[in-house]
Amino acid sequence: MKSKLYFVLMFLVFTALFFVLARASIYSEILPFAFPMLFALAWANQKVWLLAPAYFIGYIINYHSFQDFIIVLTTILLLVLPYYIHVVIKKPMKKYELFLYAFFSQTAYVVFGVLGGGNPIFIACSVVIGLLFMLACITIFEPIIIRGFTYKLTVTEIVCGAVILLALSAGLTNCDIYGFSLLKLFVSFLLLVISFASNVSYVMVFAAVMGVGSMLPNNNAIFFAPFMIWALSVIIFRTQNKIFPALSLILSEFLIGFYFNLYYSFGVLDFIPVIISGVVFAVIPRKYFKELSVILAGRSDRMAIKNVVNRNREILERRLNNLAEVFCDMNEVFKKLIKRELTEDQVKDMLYEEIKDSICKGCSEQKHCHRTFGEDTKKIFKELITIAFERGKVTILDFPSYLSSRCGRINHLINEINTLTSQYKSYSKLVGNVDTSKLLISDQLSGISGIMKTLAGEVDTMVSFDSTRERKLIDELAMNNVICTDAVVYEKGSRTTLASLVVREEDTNKLKLQQVVSKICGGKMVVQDVYPTEKAGLVNVNLKTSPMFDCVFGLACQPKSGTSISGDSHSIERLDGDKFMFAICDGMGSGEQAGEKSQTAVGLVENFYKAGFDNEIILSSVNKLLNLERDDIFSTIDICTIDLKNGIADFVKMGAASSYIRGQDECKIIECSSLPVGVLQDAKAVTKKVVLSEKDMIVLCSDGINDTFGSDGEFKDFLLTIKTANPQEFADEILKQALANNNGYAVDDMTCLVVKIM
Repeated sequence: MKSKLYFVLMFLVFTALFFVLARASIYSEILPFAFPMLFALAWANQKVWLLAPAYFIGYIINYHSFQDFIIVLTTILLLVLPYYIHVVIKKPMKKYELFLYAFFSQTAYVVFGVLGGGNPIFIACSVVIGLLFMLACITIFEPIIIRGFTYKLTVTEIVCGAVILLALSAGLTNCDIYGFSLLKLFVSFLLLVISFASNVSYVMVFAAVMGVGSMLPNNNAIFFAPFMIWALSVIIFRTQNKIFPALSLILSEFLIGFYFNLYYSFGVLDFIPVIISGVVFAVIPRKYFKELSVILAGRSDRMAIKNVVNRNREILERRLNNLAEVFCDMNEVFKKLIKRELTEDQVKDMLYEEIKDSICKGCSEQKHCHRTFGEDTKKIFKELITIAFERGKVTILDFPSYLSSRCGRINHLINEINTLTSQYKSYSKLVGNVDTSKLLISDQLSGISGIMKTLAGEVDTMVSFDSTRERKLIDELAMNNVICTDAVVYEKGSRTTLASLVVREEDTNKLKLQQVVSKICGGKMVVQDVYPTEKAGLVNVNLKTSPMFDCVFGLACQPKSGTSISGDSHSIERLDGDKFMFAICDGMGSGEQAGEKSQTAVGLVENFYKAGFDNEIILSSVNKLLNLERDDIFSTIDICTIDLKNGIADFVKMGAASSYIRGQDECKIIECSSLPVGVLQDAKAVTKKVVLSEKDMIVLCSDGINDTFGSDGEFKDFLLTIKTANPQEFADEILKQALANNNGYAVDDMTCLVVKIM
């Protein structure tokens, strides 16, 4: 029922609108306002099946000759037919197509106008001005329908809205009903409403626009001065009490008509529209004006929302710091749980006591062996234990002749030594793995604590929003046909500006979007990400200050000859904070098993970096994890992280081949002297920080390439001979030469990664 009443109401509104605009004219000869409003409303997703009959009735009431009947049907047909064709073929109508349909819809008007002796210039002006008026209508309807009234209109949109008011004023000027002026009723009521619900400047602007519009039909300024006097009167008596502005308006009209004589004639009927407006305005409940004031106020600076954001950041910073302390304390607890391994002498003493208690206890020679020759016996037992640890077992041949001839339990002694040393080895390995696991967990807890402290530091700084630039963004984007429903601009640090925009999906790839944001934000801005919003057709576009540098890369790979699977793995990842990570992991050997090992290592490194751990914790954790496997298959890791904001590269190596930085005139070598990952639990990585320059080429290679050259110096000299500036061609040249060094045969897996700094 409500939907039916809504459609009936909309039909009546559209009919009245078309009736008024059909009467709107310029010099009483040019009639350009009705048909463009029809097409503009259809473009603004209003129901065509409501618009068509409303336009027909509104137009025919004014003009009802046979020619007018044909003209109105032609206009409606050129809207309805293309509209439903586009619906059937499921192809959205383009804006230029809409203008073509609107242009051809006036064919009958032009033909009948010319044949009927009309002025061709006026007829042409009606069509041309009508198309321009349609552009103004579309310009204002699009943002209102997409954005709603939440945001202030841009300057362009305000001008287009004023043009529509001019047309309405021109039409209402010709809509007197037996001397009762609909124009005065419309203007007087809206002046009161605007003065009470919005800014006083809007009152003056509205009065001026409606006054100018009333001059269009016959160039008569009779209403301009009265409207301005009305505006001044309601502004002067603008209070919270609605009675005063209503009475001041009525009094000013009384003075204008009976005292100043600004009208040609003035009677009681001329006075009634203002009285009706004042009375209706006075009796309307205040709550409706409060809702209207929110709409007319438009987009505010949202200071309360911004304060909430900063307050929440403060709370989050405090909680992150507290969590960081929790993980730091847990790290200390786990370190204390680690069982330190016994020294070699402590182990031998412990096993000696165990053997003495289990074998020698009850023996008739016990006192003789362990008291008279106590030190010698203990020394012999420890030597036997050492042999068992080194060779895995002891035999009768390892016993001194005087002990084997005197001891009656020699076989039991051999078995006990072998059993105890074997059991201790297993126990030691288990304890070592447990301790390694505890150290690993301890490292992770320390890393999480560090990450949380870093995050706390990032959110600790108050976000500085820029409302001025936000408004400029929305205005200038609208001028470039990019509808932006919301914009937030804020600073992050001293050198980074971020902008978050809500725009139409079709506007995301427009070059003007990035250009306008860069211009308003005072520096080159790049699109960081695009994701949908909860409202269909709108997307959120995040932009940030472009870093000082960028990079491109090339990759060349070749598995060992005779194998199809490479033991090398690589990773290229963009990290948060304008950083790139490049990594090569070389599994010892070649083939599937080495490939799995290297992929595991590089996958761990990649995920640790993306999580935000620092270099030391990453390599330490990966090393401990792989050390637990104890499969004697190790991997080298070669990592380079590049901060594009300042051009600083961090090289991190464990057992990897040398890396190189090929500049314009020189080539630097980044060497490594550490063991591969997984060999020793406490192996340390080699790290080096390098400041990069524009056009530098960073070369990371597995040892399958480096080893084909006689030395690092020879490889360095070769890199200086490569002339190409393309990183992919650079990598291909290196691989080609490495294969040529071995007569086209790959004796090991080969991987080369080249990164160019720009």
